[in-house]
Amino acid sequence: MTTEAAPTATSTAPARRRAWTRARGITLAVVVLLAAAVAMAAVRSTARHGELDPRSADPYGSRAVARLLAERGVSTRVVTSLGAARAAAGPDTTLLVAVPDRLTHRQQSRLHAATEPSGGRTVLVAAGSWSVERLAPGVTADPATSGADTLRPDCALPEARRAGTADTGGIRYTTTRLDADSCYPSERLATLLRVPAASGGGDTVVLGAPDILYNDRLDEQGNASLALQLLGSRPHLVWYLPSLSDTAATENGERKNFLDLLPPGWLWATLQLFIAAVLAAFWRARRFGPLVSEKLPVAIRASETAEGRARLYRKADARDRAADALRAATRTRLAPLVGVPATRAHTPEALLPALSAHLSGDGQTLHPLLFGPPPGDDAALITLTDQLDALEREVRRS
Repeated sequence: MTTEAAPTATSTAPARRRAWTRARGITLAVVVLLAAAVAMAAVRSTARHGELDPRSADPYGSRAVARLLAERGVSTRVVTSLGAARAAAGPDTTLLVAVPDRLTHRQQSRLHAATEPSGGRTVLVAAGSWSVERLAPGVTADPATSGADTLRPDCALPEARRAGTADTGGIRYTTTRLDADSCYPSERLATLLRVPAASGGGDTVVLGAPDILYNDRLDEQGNASLALQLLGSRPHLVWYLPSLSDTAATENGERKNFLDLLPPGWLWATLQLFIAAVLAAFWRARRFGPLVSEKLPVAIRASETAEGRARLYRKADARDRAADALRAATRTRLAPLVGVPATRAHTPEALLPALSAHLSGDGQTLHPLLFGPPPGDDAALITLTDQLDALEREVRRS
């Protein structure tokens, strides 16, 4: 009867320390990235408070342009619903859509249907590919943005010629409309388009960047002149700020999915982070090379090795592998004793007749003993071990 020593509670401590050593660099990098992202989001949310809101005096607000328009007799009214924006469309009204990409496709179609025949002006600020093709048919947004912020007009549009250079660099547009005015080009693509309406005498102005409307950029270049001319051509200005509370956004079950709400830059950044993570995994992953034999720093007794291996088999409940190892070792030791070559020690046709010639009896139990099925339980495995030991002793005495 043998007893097994209980494993110590600290047996896994070195492995845990090694795992932490390998992972702490990546963990620290992830923590730093998350902290930087939170800090940048906090700073950005503070700096962009009231963006393009004509009631906001923040740097990215548009209160200054609204005040200048009021001094010239142009009234400014803020609306946040699609119904109010559609109702305000008329020949004496300029409708500014601050963030067109927030609108669903159904909203865009309904808004265009109301503004196209109204005879007024519609100004789309930084309309991307999600919205510009429905709000301004015949206009397409280029995937690449302008490389420069300040551009020259280079067109015949009177408002642009009077304003001169302005900070219109942003989204670039192409159009199939031959009667459109293409201004402030960047690499031959316009960052400001004026597209006349098919009927009613109105027009649509597509502005590639909102910079000329910001409080802190209004006094630079010809920004103020261009903004006042584009927005002051009619006596009334309706400033449409699409909001998430707009009930028309969920009509007929149409909703933007999560990816539609993310700006394109975040999608590219996420893809780049994923590629970087894959490359880091390949860089830090363990590489399996050829086996290298090396001397052990200490001598380990064979009994300890056998006992450790037996415990592993027992922990894995691998009686079949334990039985195979015992039978194979017994066959290897018996073969030279009965004159069988080592290469044929595991062949029943060669080993069993030689064993029967050295043993008394018919040898009918040798095949299930040396080549039989695995034992069904631990007791059967112990019995098999005793029988193999008895067989080897008998062969050595014969």
